[in-house]
Amino acid sequence: MSDYDIVIVGAGIAGASIAAELAPFHKVLLIEGEDQPGYHSTGRSAAFWAESYGGPEIQPLTSASEDFLRNPRSDFSATSFLRPRGALHIARSNELSLADKLATEFEASGIRLERLDQAATRAMLPGLDDNWHFGVWEPDCSDIDVASLHGAYLGAVRRAGGTIQCRSALLKAHFSNNLWQIDTTAGSISASTLINAAGAWADDVAQYCGISRIGIQPLRRTIVELSLHTAVSPELPLVIGLDGSFYFKPQGQGNSIWLSPHDETPTEACDAAPEEIDVALAIDRFESVMNWPISRIEAKWAGLRSFAPDRLPVIGHDPENPGFFWFAGQGGFGIQTAPAAARLGASILNRDIAPPETISMSRYLPDRFR
Repeated sequence: MSDYDIVIVGAGIAGASIAAELAPFHKVLLIEGEDQPGYHSTGRSAAFWAESYGGPEIQPLTSASEDFLRNPRSDFSATSFLRPRGALHIARSNELSLADKLATEFEASGIRLERLDQAATRAMLPGLDDNWHFGVWEPDCSDIDVASLHGAYLGAVRRAGGTIQCRSALLKAHFSNNLWQIDTTAGSISASTLINAAGAWADDVAQYCGISRIGIQPLRRTIVELSLHTAVSPELPLVIGLDGSFYFKPQGQGNSIWLSPHDETPTEACDAAPEEIDVALAIDRFESVMNWPISRIEAKWAGLRSFAPDRLPVIGHDPENPGFFWFAGQGGFGIQTAPAAARLGASILNRDIAPPETISMSRYLPDRFR
């Protein structure tokens, strides 16, 4: 007899979402090493829902998550998790090919993308520097209320009888006779299935369990909150450089923005902190885009995005040990794809749970690395 059917390691958005799918059917324990769930990547996201973000192989998960996020079930949330924002992808005069590439990549996907000339781009973004000539408008992009979504998932776990245990970091686990014996900083437990939803720590968790590492790499991403001398409309779109060098969007009702240099600096799994050089890089890039004078830096922080070698999620049973289930490698799109990814993962573990109809399961299975 095991203490639990399923133990899930990591209570960020990945672990919380798949726990909520499985808890109505199984005895589930969600363990978290920190004092609170979502302390690392989930709690530091400037999240938005954009179907183009992450590329064509991520788009099906993003699109399949929209209805859940925009119109959640009444027993899950009384309000939508999405707020209309729109995304404006911009390019310099010598980068027309980047705008063409974006439109071509998603031509058959059904995503709404509209090419804009310089006049239309500047009308949408007053203060844009003259070097920026082209725009691609993505009207369906929305802000995500990350805290509410994460909290709703955790609430659903508890209502279904699942257990959430913080300050319970995994130390090691041993699989014998179809059962995991799991040692944590809060004590020892047993389970039939162990789900690795540990984000940046996913490869470390695998190693603690005697499972081969896949090569999931944590990458540091910096966010800076800037106060500007110029008033910023709260309806300003998310602005993304088509060259991948920055994005920014308004924050609150005043004259502040959240800005990222879109950095991806390889690092060890850690409590990430921003580097001054990345903050300076973000500001330098912003000043090359907008003629908006900066007043001061209000805040700065960093989070970790974790990618598999092919930059796709890893969802499924480990080929060496089917009792070990990967639910990791969600990169920077883990929040916008959470509903569909969690449903996909849960459907592999429980045939009574229907997978998203539009998702090809095979592209995300971990056996592609073995």
